[in-house]
Amino acid sequence: METGKQGAIPVVSLGARPRLESIDVVRGAIMVLMALDHVRDFFHHDALLFAPDDLGQTNVALFFTRWVTHFCAPVFFFLAGTSAFLSFGRGKSKNDLARFLVSRGLWLVFLELTVVRCLGWQFNFNYRVTGLLVIWALGWSMVVLAALIYLPRCLLTVFALVMIAGHNWVDSIQPENLGALAWLWKILHAPGEIQPFPGRTLPVVYPLVPWVGVMAAGYIFGALFKLERAERRKRLFWLGIGLTAAFVIVRAINVYGDPIPWTAQHSAFFTFLSFINCEKYPPSLLYLLMTLGPVIILLALLDRDLSSIWRPFIVFGRVPLFFYLLHLPLMHGMAVGLSYVKYGRADWLFFGPAGIPIFGAAYPHDYGYGLAGVYLIWIVVVGLLYPLCWWFARLKEGWRVTWLSYL
Repeated sequence: METGKQGAIPVVSLGARPRLESIDVVRGAIMVLMALDHVRDFFHHDALLFAPDDLGQTNVALFFTRWVTHFCAPVFFFLAGTSAFLSFGRGKSKNDLARFLVSRGLWLVFLELTVVRCLGWQFNFNYRVTGLLVIWALGWSMVVLAALIYLPRCLLTVFALVMIAGHNWVDSIQPENLGALAWLWKILHAPGEIQPFPGRTLPVVYPLVPWVGVMAAGYIFGALFKLERAERRKRLFWLGIGLTAAFVIVRAINVYGDPIPWTAQHSAFFTFLSFINCEKYPPSLLYLLMTLGPVIILLALLDRDLSSIWRPFIVFGRVPLFFYLLHLPLMHGMAVGLSYVKYGRADWLFFGPAGIPIFGAAYPHDYGYGLAGVYLIWIVVVGLLYPLCWWFARLKEGWRVTWLSYL
């Protein structure tokens, strides 16, 4: 184990190769952006009134505050697949990797339904409403990937491409037309509410298709990191350019790839916003091209010896689940505290965040802060999380025990 400058986290060798800090930086930056979106859900006054991508009501600053966070989920899934591939090259057999993916995936599902739900998003244990969110989908995608890794590479590539590029062909299939199988279609492709028992609702926010395909694509993508740096950078750069160009071309044609075509708006700039305003639930082909293309370009640009300015993102990128499990109760607790200061009560925050419509109706009409307040709280949250994540990153590197890999 090598140690850089004092205060830096250790750099661990992966066989003959150093740890890929470009992946850590991108993953860490995504965690920070994710926190911004969640702070907006808990603290922004306008979250009670309209969606930030509603072009009839939003403004440019609010639109981009939401839009930049669109990169988060695709990168979570894609780089999870890449990390799985790279871990296969560190002394793991395919059977070892499959077992790890299954156990890790089921652990994530458990965390989503317990810790994340009860201590993060909702601050209650009544289970009247339990969202099936990103950690849930990540977990099941890992379980599926555990089986997919045994496919020949060409078949796995076809599977990923068909799922990503082809799933919009079935957008017209509505759950209500499927009778008893409606619940299954909601889990697979069409977001909606499932009511397994009276008084219990499961909003499916992240259906598994095409997220499973995104993770599989990330697994295939991992092979590029076995190349020498110069060749790798070149291939990453042109792959990212190609995906980004494909987004522009397919979106301009405006026939396929997203359920909502772009339309002319009251100004050229808002027409541009319509152009880049793609569907996330589930992520359309164009949504994935728009986000993964630029991220792959960024991976190419960062694939070099990085200066210390990138260190905070490297820290966050090495402990993403730890960051995730801490950031929700931290910001939720801050929201409760500020509500008690302002109103003398905070019962609405024991249902869920203001930014989720099913909970927003319980909030006072004057709840929340402007966008400047949201950014200030976001900076405070990230600043408070940094020393904790730095400590845990050093703990993981210095104390190599299996259970820490699950955090």
